[in-house]
Amino acid sequence: MSDFKLTRWLPTTKKEVELRGWDTLDVIMFSGDAYVDHPSFGAAVIARVIESKGLRVAIVPQPDWHGDYRDFKKLGRPRLFFAVAPGCMDSMVNKYTAARRLRSEDAYSADGRHDLRPEYPSIVYSKILRELYPDVPIILGGIEASMRRLTHYDYWQDELKRCILFDSSADMIIYGMGEKSTIELSKKLSQGKSIKQIRDIPQTVFLCSKEEIPGGIAQDDILLHSHEDCLKSKKNQAENFHHIEQESNLINAHRILQEASGKFVVVNPPYPPMTTSELDSISDLPFTRLPHPKYKNKRIAAYEMIRHSVNIHRGCFGGCAFCTISAHQGKFVTSRSKESILKEVEKVTQMDDFKGYISDVGGPSANMYGMKGKDFKACQKCKRSSCIYPKICLNLKVDHSKLLDIYRAIDKVPKVKKSFIGSGIRYDLLLYDTKDKRLNASSKEYIKELICKHVSGRLKVAPEHTSSKVLSLMRKPDFSLFEEFKQIFDKINSLEGLNQQIVPYFISSHPGCSLEDMAELAVKTKTLDFHLEQIQDFTPTPMTLSTEMWYTGYNPETMEKIPSARTQKEKQAQRMFFFWYKKEYRRDIERELQRIGRKDLLKKLFQNIGDTLYAPIKNESYRKDIDREEKPPRKRGRHRN
Repeated sequence: MSDFKLTRWLPTTKKEVELRGWDTLDVIMFSGDAYVDHPSFGAAVIARVIESKGLRVAIVPQPDWHGDYRDFKKLGRPRLFFAVAPGCMDSMVNKYTAARRLRSEDAYSADGRHDLRPEYPSIVYSKILRELYPDVPIILGGIEASMRRLTHYDYWQDELKRCILFDSSADMIIYGMGEKSTIELSKKLSQGKSIKQIRDIPQTVFLCSKEEIPGGIAQDDILLHSHEDCLKSKKNQAENFHHIEQESNLINAHRILQEASGKFVVVNPPYPPMTTSELDSISDLPFTRLPHPKYKNKRIAAYEMIRHSVNIHRGCFGGCAFCTISAHQGKFVTSRSKESILKEVEKVTQMDDFKGYISDVGGPSANMYGMKGKDFKACQKCKRSSCIYPKICLNLKVDHSKLLDIYRAIDKVPKVKKSFIGSGIRYDLLLYDTKDKRLNASSKEYIKELICKHVSGRLKVAPEHTSSKVLSLMRKPDFSLFEEFKQIFDKINSLEGLNQQIVPYFISSHPGCSLEDMAELAVKTKTLDFHLEQIQDFTPTPMTLSTEMWYTGYNPETMEKIPSARTQKEKQAQRMFFFWYKKEYRRDIERELQRIGRKDLLKKLFQNIGDTLYAPIKNESYRKDIDREEKPPRKRGRHRN
């Protein structure tokens, strides 16, 4: 795969367009990420899907938004529309930590440069395109626009914002994964319809007057509180989110309407989940799996992480409160066929730098492949946001045998020495007693094979917290289940003579989490002999249950009041408990435990360390260390279009 013939990639410049013999383009996409032609990068996926329908598409990665806008002019005017793809990650999460400090690098830019994308590319790119080409349709896609399709809280501006269409001047949002909607839109525009006439495509969002709402306000439409009413009352915003989340996870969802600034935001229901054959057809598109040659000898961190990985399913039924996957991909899992997966593995083995190791066989969650409802009719009526919280649905078939078959087939592929699981494991699925001996046996077999054959020294799992109260708000299983899984992990390692570690992920300052909860987390993780490293401070991101709790102060499901650590001082005080084992924090931890009346935890934390109190440390030094750069929030799966 060392042939760097430019026509293997989609064109990014006028010269590359001419190399293909094209004199016009149907679609021009402006991407906030570097152009990596890989099925885990949303811009590449959507562009390849457009290409597969016989259309001429080009990508302009990370255009310069300063000066004379030459990058926005160089390919001219497309026949159908401009597509704006701001990036695989939310631009603000990608750029800043929870403390609003600049991250050390942009993982989706060459050499980690920070100056290659603006804040809110959806808005910046669209405004420039509207100024230059006022009559060409502009379509927003990707995680940034998808999560801002209705009134949402923006942590970075500390403000409740309208649908992003207002600020961007774009014509339409395609939310979620977007392949089907993009194909249908291209088809209708090719037929000569204007963008203002196209109002019926599923999974799209547009603005119109009340009189222009197709069919008027129907009885089964979900009419949300207006944006202005949400500004007046946080309860209204919490109530809105309850409906938004519910409709995002229904097979037969309703149309959502919201009034804002004298117009109506119309959110058409999503398409049904893709079929296996449909997902296979996308995965089988002719991706080079490589960055564009323009990045030769440059490092793109996000690509380095997934270059030899294979994504085997889409969707996640976990419903974690802080995660955007269900609002973007949906809760229903679509799994690729074994044949399609093996075809991609074979392609990976042909890469010049492949050394025999598949870095990850996974998805939004590592072990949901092939799982679905036993009775699909029951799924069609279900309104639950999670299939596994508070309890695993009795209709869910928890069967790991298909996944085991995939692992074994991959390991038999020539040139594959070993395949690893880098995605997060749902241990609640592994430990679930289904009352079916065959299914339980497959879970036990999976656990052993996972630990013995597919762990690269460290297995990632995400208990997130130790407090039952906080875990309930997160929609995560009780910590006792993690402790049970760790015992099994340690036992298998001992029996097999392995020296492997569990790497647990934890979150501080989640809504409902108190200083006392963090102190108890420190004690429990110390008991388990963990010195935590994979940690993050809760970052409010648009359209998640956790963010709505943090902003409104209410749990949208119950309307119960939920307290949160909101100031940087409160958040720093919680976060330092992750580092109880560092002597420079002992004085501050002691002070906080005394303040909240939990001196009993002092001995549990600091026994065997010595009784000498360390001298007080300067606040500025303490704050600098506590606020040191966090890693971006974990992606719950790839391919974020």
